[in-house]
Amino acid sequence: MAARLALPLVLVTNGARPVRPPPGARLVVVADGADAADDWIAEHVGARDVCVTQDIPLAARCLAKGARALSPKGHVFTPDNIGSALAGRDLARHLRESGLATGGPAPMGKADRSRFLSALDTLLQAALRDAARP
Repeated sequence: MAARLALPLVLVTNGARPVRPPPGARLVVVADGADAADDWIAEHVGARDVCVTQDIPLAARCLAKGARALSPKGHVFTPDNIGSALAGRDLARHLRESGLATGGPAPMGKADRSRFLSALDTLLQAALRDAARP
């Protein structure tokens, strides 16, 4: 989608997992550490950017900088829903720490992929419109 719209694509990793960026993408490898990639993204993200992440605190940091945030399953994070997402994350963590199984995320399905692609297209088009404004 980035290639089709002639947009830059940046993949950020700490190198813990192998990453094969698509042609034309910029790969940024940061120092090893739990939040090193998140910190790099939060420092460099801008108001016209779209961050794809399943990390809810990173999504909140991106929204605070005016960027858009999207989960890999197509959930669009917004200033109106990020508080609930953070609270749900904290509740699930508390339940896990208490010994209760939370089940974890469901596997990615066709509907998730379709929802993601649709939401990504919508967010990218909105970012392009914003970029065209003076």
